[in-house]
Amino acid sequence: MSRLLNSVSMLAVMALAPLAVGTGAQANDKLVEMSKSEDNWVMPGKNYDSNNYSELTQINKDNVKNLKVSWTFSTGLLNGHEGAPLVVGNKMYIHTSFPNNTFALDLDDPGKILWQDKPKQNPAARAVACCDLVNRGLAYWPGDGKTPALILKTQLDGNVAALNAETGETVWKVENSDIKVGSTLTIAPYVVKDKVIIGSSGAELGVRGYLTAYDVKTGEQKWRAYATGPDKDLLLADDFNIRNAHYGQKGLGTATWEGDAWKIGGGTNWGWYAYDPGTNLIYFGTGNPAPWNETMRPGDNKWTMTIFGRDADTGEAKFGYQKTPHDEWDYAGVNVMMLSDQKDKDGKMRKLLTHPDRNGIVYTLDRTDGSLVSANKIDDTVNVFKSVDLKSGQPVRDPEYGTRMDHLAKDICPSAMGYHNQGHDSYDPKRQAFFMGINHICMDWEPFMLPYRAGQFFVGATLNMYPGPKGDRQNYEGLGQIKSYNAITGKFNWEKMERFAVWGGTTATAGNVVLYGTLDGFIKARDSDNGDLLWKFKLPSGAIGYPITYSHKGTQYVAIYYGVGGWPGVGLVFDLADPTAGLGAVGAFKKLANYTQMGGGVVVFSLDGKSPYDNPNVGEYEQHAGK
Repeated sequence: MSRLLNSVSMLAVMALAPLAVGTGAQANDKLVEMSKSEDNWVMPGKNYDSNNYSELTQINKDNVKNLKVSWTFSTGLLNGHEGAPLVVGNKMYIHTSFPNNTFALDLDDPGKILWQDKPKQNPAARAVACCDLVNRGLAYWPGDGKTPALILKTQLDGNVAALNAETGETVWKVENSDIKVGSTLTIAPYVVKDKVIIGSSGAELGVRGYLTAYDVKTGEQKWRAYATGPDKDLLLADDFNIRNAHYGQKGLGTATWEGDAWKIGGGTNWGWYAYDPGTNLIYFGTGNPAPWNETMRPGDNKWTMTIFGRDADTGEAKFGYQKTPHDEWDYAGVNVMMLSDQKDKDGKMRKLLTHPDRNGIVYTLDRTDGSLVSANKIDDTVNVFKSVDLKSGQPVRDPEYGTRMDHLAKDICPSAMGYHNQGHDSYDPKRQAFFMGINHICMDWEPFMLPYRAGQFFVGATLNMYPGPKGDRQNYEGLGQIKSYNAITGKFNWEKMERFAVWGGTTATAGNVVLYGTLDGFIKARDSDNGDLLWKFKLPSGAIGYPITYSHKGTQYVAIYYGVGGWPGVGLVFDLADPTAGLGAVGAFKKLANYTQMGGGVVVFSLDGKSPYDNPNVGEYEQHAGK
């Protein structure tokens, strides 16, 4: 594991430190405090609860119709733009798809780029990227008086870099993934205490998934936990699943696989994290086993498709709940984890984790020990499972929709894209409502056998996808929904159909609005209480990221990336026509090119378009000439 320091002297780096705090724990406290400020959006999900919820009310359901463009920024890249920018103090940090450029803008004069980082990457990484050249975001660490505040980023070629947040200069860089075996990085880093947490991608190429913690100040590896294999590699705690022994405990990372299949078994994690300082656990999900063809890997294939709670300091797994044992459909379980404190049906206050999964079930667990609280269908059209047994935690399968060899399974709902995918959703604690962007897509699945070859796709299935039963299958529209869900009652407060999948996720505010982007290129605002559409604006390109909102000098802003792509956009981005291409996405989204084209950038909104440039002299050359 190589560590590369650039030529900037450490003394110079130290001198640039803008925020002096003490130990790693104190830096963590600083990040918590910064996340509480509505002037900031310092991490994916806004805070460690990962609830994408803002207390701002200047923009509300009565006046959101008055949102207008304040300013814009083009990234100059055309592939999919997932995730969201960060806002720290008076700066916005913007990331892009490959080659993973980063820009810092001054919110007082966003027309000037403060610094930019454009890494030189091995172009071979493009060939092993599964589903477009996306990246899901940046992380921020506030500094400790010796090491400066940092922006952390991942690169598609498998490298992780730490940049000085003030200057953009590289402080350290490490290699996390090997693209020669198909392992890439698309995930947003996640900072906890004095560590940066990094996942992995590449299950479609037979990559064995792992989660790694690096010293945020130096890039030194502190621990690495695999999803498959021996217990020592999985970092299972002595009391692993002690409260839920029926989930399985020791020895299963190898025993539930045939022979050494676990070595190329998938379980990568490229989605989102949450963290509870009280339990000191990091929460995340592992992805699908490899290959997709279930006949080639008998057994439950643990610990793929699992919600883990891992100790932030040691990486030890305290619990692991496998949602889809022996996955047959590519229901990679890496989706968003949202934390809440709520009373359960018995009136007992519980520390909860809610996770809408690709398999069509939205799960709520007690995040202290992993106990299953509820498991409800995201939509009543889910047919692969009849239900989930809350005592055993096991899904009750319908064999008609299995994908075994010599069985062409038709009308499987959800498709491999899931009824939920990478979108980062939101939770409104006042309403106890989760606002979820949904895919409404089903599929036909035909498996085939294939050998494993390092660095090549290892799937073993041909897919045809189309709108779910509530959509318009003849015209390939009605591929998405937006919903409000109560995790305690299991009821949906409201749901609305969308033309295409709501891929990027949602953000909720105390102003009683839910904001989200659409693949056909709109940002929309709906009433939190009933889902009524209050406002929308046509973006230059489709949106696959989630909005953020922040306050700057007394004005509330809303920002969102535009840039169609990701898995649903691969047909458009790479000009593909075969409906089974793009792992089935091309057929499902055959109409997308009729509504949007490629582009990449950020649009920022405010009431009546209030802007730093309301004063036309801001940023003008004449103000500084000759001085």
